[in-house]
Amino acid sequence: MVIYETPDGHTSIEVSLEKGAVWLTQQQIADLFGTQRPAITKHLNNIFKSNELEEAAVCSILERTAADNKKYKTRFYHLDAVLSVGYRVNSKSATRFRIWANAVLKDYLIKGYAHNEKILREKESQLDSLKKAVALITSVSSSQGLSGDHASGLLRVLSDYTYALDV
Repeated sequence: MVIYETPDGHTSIEVSLEKGAVWLTQQQIADLFGTQRPAITKHLNNIFKSNELEEAAVCSILERTAADNKKYKTRFYHLDAVLSVGYRVNSKSATRFRIWANAVLKDYLIKGYAHNEKILREKESQLDSLKKAVALITSVSSSQGLSGDHASGLLRVLSDYTYALDV
């Protein structure tokens, strides 16, 4: 799952979903915010020292298989920690992330929901393809007079289904 992609498409982070929550490694957090891993470590330590977050609640050690097929224990951090770090890092990438995160939060607070433009465009494209296919089937059935009550009934159902999708 990709949780965030920069407007220029250069940075996108694939995240782990575990028990309905988003988890990132320190390296993924560093990549997300355009900084180095030691800076992330420093910010996380400060977050835990200041009791902003409780480490045990937002950090989990999971086994991860590396490219060499060996299993390594890796610390993963919950989205709460990622967001806290994001408000501390001083970089252009972190600023873009904060702008994006604030917009999503604002949508939730004001509208009660937020939407993913990319997914909506993909779904709209799929719907358009379905409409074209049904229109073609409807056209063929009208012009060639398909025989059989079943075929005509099925085509009517598909036509009605397309109309329902529009609504």
